Amino acid sequence: MKIITDPQRIDEIFARGTVVEAFPSLVELKKKLLSGDRIRVYIGLDPTGTAIHLGHAKNIMFLEELRQLGHEVIVLFGDFTAQIGDPTDKSAARKQLSAEDVKRNMQSWVRQIEPIIDFKDEANGGSNPALLKYNSQWLAKLNFIDVVGLASNFTVQQMLERDMFEKRMKDNTPIHLHEFLYPLMQGYDSVAMDVDAELCGTDQTFNALAGRTLMKRLGDKDKFVIALNLVANPVTGQLMSKSNGTGVFIDQSSGDLYGSIMALPDPMIEPLFVNCTRIPLSHKDELLAKGPRDAKAAIAFDIVKRFHGEEAAKIAEESFVKTFAKGGVPEDIIEVKLAAGDQLSEALVKAGIIPSKTEWRRLIDAGAVRNGDDEKITDPNWQPTAEIVLKVGKRRFVKVVV
Repeated sequence: MKIITDPQRIDEIFARGTVVEAFPSLVELKKKLLSGDRIRVYIGLDPTGTAIHLGHAKNIMFLEELRQLGHEVIVLFGDFTAQIGDPTDKSAARKQLSAEDVKRNMQSWVRQIEPIIDFKDEANGGSNPALLKYNSQWLAKLNFIDVVGLASNFTVQQMLERDMFEKRMKDNTPIHLHEFLYPLMQGYDSVAMDVDAELCGTDQTFNALAGRTLMKRLGDKDKFVIALNLVANPVTGQLMSKSNGTGVFIDQSSGDLYGSIMALPDPMIEPLFVNCTRIPLSHKDELLAKGPRDAKAAIAFDIVKRFHGEEAAKIAEESFVKTFAKGGVPEDIIEVKLAAGDQLSEALVKAGIIPSKTEWRRLIDAGAVRNGDDEKITDPNWQPTAEIVLKVGKRRFVKVVV
């Protein structure tokens, strides 16, 4: 596949505002892309949850754009490192996952990202598909001597410079020894794959730079690190995060994905437009001038189309307008059958409508459960005596059949 060096196209990719920093510099990175040399670039994903949110997805979209320029791109699943757990800035180490958990999550993530990165490249006769790799292929083979050798390239002081470790030291909370090993493992990924560049979020810059150090010392190569921004509410600073349970997750149906985007606070409009759509940037002012609802609708349509196709996006849009703008009920409403003696709250938990009876009581107390006549249900022990449609929260509808 021919390497595309068109300066305008490269500038368009970087102009989405997602690249925060590049090492050794953004100037040198662009110079490399303009040179015509084919580079090998990867992004690492630790499948520590079942779903990917839009913050992950926009990084995959950026990687796909580099593939379309003709470069070799790798999606690396950290099936080994996910079992260690990347350190967090919380008061405890990240929970370690079993091999079975990681495998199940990986299978789910591959399905979710297939619409936004091309693992077949049929348009070019399969000459440059995105590659899937797994770091257990090399990390599981390292012996204790190998690990000690990797560790000898770093000092404890260097590890403690990581922001999250500094915070936990200041708060006098534990730092477990295995957490120091994570940057070594991620860093060794670069050596094992002999990459030219690594794509990461700014929260992974420390680990990516560990890989840059190892590449210099073990591979005699000056690896690029491309640090991308994290999708955040510009007012509150809250990040999309799988560990926090926030963000818009892409494993949803087209209708739920559309509704989740429409439910986001208005300050998220511009970050979503820039990071998660490919609507031309020249349309930004025109789109924002339409007002929050119409702007979000355009963004939601573009994102749903990318993951589910244009027809599904049209149906999701029509359903949303009917349901929420005009007070209707969606056609694909979930149905829950209530057998004799069943408690409504227990049936809803069993059906996956709500996570727990505690959440049911919280929703009732907040006035967030309404019947078909838009009347609030105020008693958590209330039981329907006939078939009824309930609105649970902002966007969930359920038909209860007695």
